[in-house]
Amino acid sequence: MRFLAPLLVSAVLWTGCGGSESHPKAASPALAVPVQTVTVRSQPWPDVYEATGTVRARTATVLSSKVMAYVRQVAFQVGDRVREGQLLVTLESQDLEANVRRAEAAGAEVRSSIPEAESGIAGAKANLDLAESTFRRMEDLASKKSISNQEFDEASARLKSALAAYEMSRAKRSQLDSKLAQADQEINAARIMRDYTKIAAPFAGVVTAKSVEPGNLAAPGAPLLTVEREGGYRLEAAVEESKLPFVKVGQTVEIELEALNRRLTAHVSEIVPAVDAASRAYIVKIDLPEVANLRSGMFGRAWFPMGSRSVVAIPKAALVERGQLESVFVVEDEPEAIQGRLARTRLVTTGKRGQDAIEVLSGLSEGENVISPASAGLADGARVEIRQ
Repeated sequence: MRFLAPLLVSAVLWTGCGGSESHPKAASPALAVPVQTVTVRSQPWPDVYEATGTVRARTATVLSSKVMAYVRQVAFQVGDRVREGQLLVTLESQDLEANVRRAEAAGAEVRSSIPEAESGIAGAKANLDLAESTFRRMEDLASKKSISNQEFDEASARLKSALAAYEMSRAKRSQLDSKLAQADQEINAARIMRDYTKIAAPFAGVVTAKSVEPGNLAAPGAPLLTVEREGGYRLEAAVEESKLPFVKVGQTVEIELEALNRRLTAHVSEIVPAVDAASRAYIVKIDLPEVANLRSGMFGRAWFPMGSRSVVAIPKAALVERGQLESVFVVEDEPEAIQGRLARTRLVTTGKRGQDAIEVLSGLSEGENVISPASAGLADGARVEIRQ
């Protein structure tokens, strides 16, 4: 027991000293985060109307056959570039070739009859000349009472017969000319029908669609392929009928092509006057400048200027987006707290977005100070220090 007493006293003394060191120190105030702020003000905002549309070629044609025949050869693929006059589709043409040969044979037969007709005219002319000479002599003799009336009448009849024969031979020759002209027309028509079996490109461009393969039966009017002229595209946008007074031919509009991630400046070239009864919209055609990799069928947006209006806007850098929630940090003064100025999260509803600013529909009032840019490590309630 005598040995335990000093040990107990030492333990008590050690516990007292250690207890004094275990009390926590007072926490120091959190450091202020340096930020920059922007005062919310109303500002004029360009009022624009957004319309969506599709890129189309300015010049495009759908080629089809004028005759019914089987397809023999297709000399292109979708995406191929073609030259003006290049042969694209060839149809079977045996029947039409036979028609050409038949017409050419008929023409040759008519031409072969021409020499015979010319000989007939020459012979009839010789007989006519002889009959005229004989008639003049007989007429002279008749005036001298050297021949009988019957002999004179026979000479006159021979003259009339020779004249009729000559006129008939000339008429036959004229008929041959008409038959020859008709035969030439039939030959030309047969050749034109035969040439319809060769479908060529009407202009230089790109094949954008085809619906034909070798062995298919091509029918008149049925589309075979589509060719678009390169280098000329436009955006055909659907515009609400209520916006018609704000759209003019020649107007400058801003275009966005999402597939190319490009923004362009273009001009309205045409306004289709008819309004679609179902959508209550009309088509506005906007000529596009030359852009690499531009293709018909691409999706595009057009913004039509419609004046300006006063809105509350903030810089894009001030907006914090988390999923579908949009918020900003507003600086609030709290004089009763030791922290001073604090960053407070404020949910907002945004509207249209400009180049560097965003329209705020609700959540902010004029005169409030918004932190811009919003720091990634900034949290609601954090102490902040405003720096210019």
